[in-house]
Amino acid sequence: MAGQQFQYDDSGNTFFYFLTSFVGLIVIPATYYLWPRDQNAEQLRLKSLRRVHGRCLWYRLRLMKSQQSIVPTLKKAALLFGWAVFLLLAYKVSKLDREYQEYNPYEVLNLDPGASVSEIKKQYRILSLKHHPDKGGDEATFMRIVKAHSALTNDESRQNWEMYGNPDGPGATSFGIALPAWIVDQKNSMLVLLVYGLAFMVILPVVVGTWWYRSIRYSGDQILISTTQLFMHFMYKTPNMNMKRLTMVLTAAFEFDPRSNKEATIRPTDNIEVPQLIRELGNINVKKKEPPFCYPYSLKARVLVLAHLARMEVSEELEEDQRFVVRKSPAFLQEMINVGCQLTMMANSRGGFHAPRLVTIENCMKLTQMIVQGLQESKSPLLQLPHFEEEHLRYCISKKYKVRTLQDLVSLKDSDRRSMLRFLGEEKYDEVMAVLGTFPHITMDTKLQVLDDEDSNNITAGSIVTVTVTLTRKRMSDIFEKEQESTCQGDEAANTEEGDANKAKTKVWQNKSKGAKKAAKSKRKKLTKKKATPALAKTKQANGNVTGNVTLHEEEDEASDKGSESDEGEANKDSPSERDEDSDKQSDTEVDEVEWEALQQSIQRRERALLETKSKVTHPAYSLYFPEEKQEWWWLYIADRRDQTLVSMPYHVCTLKDSEEVELKFPAPSKTGNYQYSVILRSDSYLGLDQIKPLKVMTKLICILKTPLLLFSGDSENDQSD
Repeated sequence: MAGQQFQYDDSGNTFFYFLTSFVGLIVIPATYYLWPRDQNAEQLRLKSLRRVHGRCLWYRLRLMKSQQSIVPTLKKAALLFGWAVFLLLAYKVSKLDREYQEYNPYEVLNLDPGASVSEIKKQYRILSLKHHPDKGGDEATFMRIVKAHSALTNDESRQNWEMYGNPDGPGATSFGIALPAWIVDQKNSMLVLLVYGLAFMVILPVVVGTWWYRSIRYSGDQILISTTQLFMHFMYKTPNMNMKRLTMVLTAAFEFDPRSNKEATIRPTDNIEVPQLIRELGNINVKKKEPPFCYPYSLKARVLVLAHLARMEVSEELEEDQRFVVRKSPAFLQEMINVGCQLTMMANSRGGFHAPRLVTIENCMKLTQMIVQGLQESKSPLLQLPHFEEEHLRYCISKKYKVRTLQDLVSLKDSDRRSMLRFLGEEKYDEVMAVLGTFPHITMDTKLQVLDDEDSNNITAGSIVTVTVTLTRKRMSDIFEKEQESTCQGDEAANTEEGDANKAKTKVWQNKSKGAKKAAKSKRKKLTKKKATPALAKTKQANGNVTGNVTLHEEEDEASDKGSESDEGEANKDSPSERDEDSDKQSDTEVDEVEWEALQQSIQRRERALLETKSKVTHPAYSLYFPEEKQEWWWLYIADRRDQTLVSMPYHVCTLKDSEEVELKFPAPSKTGNYQYSVILRSDSYLGLDQIKPLKVMTKLICILKTPLLLFSGDSENDQSD
């Protein structure tokens, strides 16, 4: 067996191959992921949003950042430098001579493969005379010529060359290490050991330890775990939390503390500017000694949030801190909602816990809207629009117009709207209408059913109820024309109805006869006794007003009516009642097929929803004072507003671009009866666009039929006596 040899790269040629591969593995993926995207596309997007969002704070900041930022330039320069190094190494590698070349004696003798022995000897004589050392030739070249002649003329050498590629037979296996030989030189041993120890015993453990220490402090939503624990403590301590208390808990987050977050800052000027803002704001519970509300960082964050809601001007230094606090607040409020849901589930499953009241969770949602829009709770939603000030609201809430909400403003006729907003010029009025036209208008359809059950419309006590909510988003501009068309058509219809009513007025002596009245009454009774079609029942359920149990009494009444009719016509087999029963059976089978197809489609939709990943980029929310571009998201949940409890956990709808289907599940009450719930949709970006839809649920007990069992003994006499 041939030996093995390990050798370092004395010339350093192999090391260049390794270095080129290493640089290429870094540069190529980094270029794909880190190369700045087309700046023109971002500029075009901002240009398209300028007409509507041009006055927004986030838009102006984004425009300034895109013009002043040098980060894309630095990224491009670093990547181009990496590519230059890679190409330089590749060029150097291409110029290196190959150390290993396949030995071919024909090439050494300058002969074609398959030459005869006489040609080989003749060529050998010519080359040996030319390259012989005694004749002034090169000794190494002469030895190669001799070796090639021997390989082609000697049978043993020729056989070794054909089998092993070497006339001398098999050689030792050589392994090259792509590192220069000076690394293992004894003179440099201490330096190499020092570098290895520094890299693998100091730098690597410090980097890994720092990353691990930072990662374990944060949750999956990049929020400090200590902040989540703080929220849980105060939500458990105060289940019914008002807006003032909620603001204090929000601004006590440890992300606003410089000791926990380097982004937060405490400035020397805070001792002067913060007390001045406190005097302007008024009562904000400054003297409260409960930690951490009394800490300086918490007080500063609270003052900055309240100043943002009051739309107060602050200094440039405080404005930077205010943007940081305001930008972080929606994520913290979402974490508080998640904490409230966890406490509610723990209280429902274990008991003994103080579940947060519904008003606490809804206050978190309201505060998110207020922070995004920079408005206090008592302010009008109309102040979300540009050019609207407090003094302008008196034109809107006058007795003539009575416009208090955005929906009221949309429902006005164009002439009345222009007359009411006469304090605005033409350009400002067009801008207001353009902004109002981008606001969302959501239609919400609900369908209540029990999945994985034979009768999906029958809700039994303790069953899992699924409410499928279909959300369709349109723009307010799409509603303008429809409202105007409907009002015009309504006015025309009202005029025609008044004319017809005047023409159709009958006098006293023109009343109908008694027989006609009786016939009409009997006809009405028959119509009321008719069975409601399954399609109508489904539409009622889709609207959320009735459930499958509401039709239960109707079916019992119909069954009794059918029984009486069948008793009267028992002798006649082809009676109309039997024909009606046959038609009912056919209709039932058709309904079953339709329900089966609907169930299969819903299962397929759920499977597709699990597989596909939707983008959370929906529509940029219009926010005049929010420092960051905010996407338009929603909360959807079911609540019992009478008991102030959550029925289903809030679902954060982050993918509603055009339409979205959401399934809300909750266990039916354990007691039978009628329950009044509400399906609630709340925005996390706008004030005054929330929707509440009633949901009636009727539960009943499961009917179990027990068949009597007859016990027979083996004694025949006992059987006869029995």
